[in-house]
Amino acid sequence: MAETFDSAIVGAGITGCAIARQLARYDLSICVVETANDIALGASKANGGLVHAGYDPAPGTVKAQVNARGCELYGTWAQELGFLFRRTGSMVLGFNDEDRAHLEKLRRNGLANGVPELSIVGPDRIRELEPRASADATCALWCPSTGFVDPFEVAIAALENAVANGVTFMRSASVEAIEVAGSGDDAHFTLATPAGNVRCRYLINAAGNGAADISHMAGAEEFQMIWRQGNIVVLDKEPRTLMPLYPVPTPVSKGVIVTGTVHGNTVITATAAVREPGDTQTYASDVNALLTGARKLVPDLDTRRVVRAFAGGRPVIQGTNDFFIGQSAVVPGLFQAAGIQSPGVASAPAIAERMELVMREASVELHERADWDPVRRAPDDFDRAPLARKEELIESDPAWGQIVCRCETVPEAEIVAAIRRRPGAVSVEGVKRRCRAGMGRCQSGFCQSRVVAILARELGCDPSEVLLEDAGSWLVEGPLKGVR
Repeated sequence: MAETFDSAIVGAGITGCAIARQLARYDLSICVVETANDIALGASKANGGLVHAGYDPAPGTVKAQVNARGCELYGTWAQELGFLFRRTGSMVLGFNDEDRAHLEKLRRNGLANGVPELSIVGPDRIRELEPRASADATCALWCPSTGFVDPFEVAIAALENAVANGVTFMRSASVEAIEVAGSGDDAHFTLATPAGNVRCRYLINAAGNGAADISHMAGAEEFQMIWRQGNIVVLDKEPRTLMPLYPVPTPVSKGVIVTGTVHGNTVITATAAVREPGDTQTYASDVNALLTGARKLVPDLDTRRVVRAFAGGRPVIQGTNDFFIGQSAVVPGLFQAAGIQSPGVASAPAIAERMELVMREASVELHERADWDPVRRAPDDFDRAPLARKEELIESDPAWGQIVCRCETVPEAEIVAAIRRRPGAVSVEGVKRRCRAGMGRCQSGFCQSRVVAILARELGCDPSEVLLEDAGSWLVEGPLKGVR
């Protein structure tokens, strides 16, 4: 028997989670179906987290229509959902007259797209805004509305809020087949998954790099996905967070960008190379290109302070550099949110808003629930908490004083809370994304065994069954010596 919902959303990346949160306010039963065992394990995990302002997309494209609006919505979303967001502003640095002409084009694009307060500034203002920016820069596009987030934190926060409002989350449920049956008011989809079948009247395809497969299985639009891989480098924390600094973009990429993060690290992001689908290997040539590009923007950047390099794939639809958001022209009741590459993170709140509009235009009845609660109470972050709150937490539970991750000051109680939340962590990396245990300088070198032991205890399993991340990624085999 299939479990029945009004709507099913395929994909628990930032796009799918944002849509789930947007639709949870209405009198619909909703299920989010995810191939992996946790939230944001695809493109949403492997990117730099920049909330681009919207001056880059060509006016008139779908990207242009949702980017600036998404950036604008982040202030409200961060306040309601309790995730960290910094609106620092950004600069695109130019080094010659040709660059200045391109910056002026970007400024005009931005104005056409609704980006506020864009201006071209000179060397003195560049140094005032970001003292570490290259002294060789002769001009820059200053954009006050740019910011950054942890994209997986946004996705987790959005889905937690959706689940609190009645949405069902189905993990480890790769869609193996889609049956389309009936017509008119009786039309419905049945999704076959290893975790059980899901029946729904409306199907939303937010499957990231798997979006073409979902569309094909439903008998809808045929398109191909390109894996445009990006290598990214994370540097250790610095006393002062850098403003995002961009080079003049290329036709396929915004170029190598240097930016701060909400937790004080510096990130160099990202290369853009077409590679085999699923390739998440980091390449020396790409990493060197990142470090070289970063030093052009920030000459004093100590690129020896790399703590992590990783890679992911942007879900690009072959033949277009735009988003595909709308009801399928082939299969009524199927709604596409495909090709959500950069600026997908920045656009996510507006993509969700646009999906609601598209569904209304397709005569889907959306009646607001009286008990809708848009607010998610963020979990306690011990490292960032004031001293009085730290003392209060430790008094309530001594496990708050048992530090497991020394780099990020994460106590045992915070890890337990990350596992017990709905939906909670079920792997070492799931804990890491929720409370940063293992995210610091040593990259889990000291705390991983403790995290494994806590997960085993909380999940009621043997330590040998604890996963690093997704299915099959076991960390240990056989008995453990000295685990407490």
